Amino acid sequence: MNPIDFKEKTKVLKKPDGMTDEECRSLAVWNGDKKQCISCWKGNIWDRLRYLFTGKVWIYIWYGQSQPPVYVGTEYPLEFSGEPK
Repeated sequence: MNPIDFKEKTKVLKKPDGMTDEECRSLAVWNGDKKQCISCWKGNIWDRLRYLFTGKVWIYIWYGQSQPPVYVGTEYPLEFSGEPK
């Protein structure tokens, strides 16, 4: 899966200093109300086939001792007003 740019983004989070492009890349996000950070990701053909046949998505959290609140979904999370559903 790769993060992709989207028109509703409000900022771009830069990769941490000291990390390579292979380890991390910048991430376009919507952060309108400062309570959540929404990004958009797109899978390549192999990602799509794996999901089609397994129905599974794995979430990786780097540098964390615990799991922060996250949500993964396929539905569009922003209404036309720019606020999350």
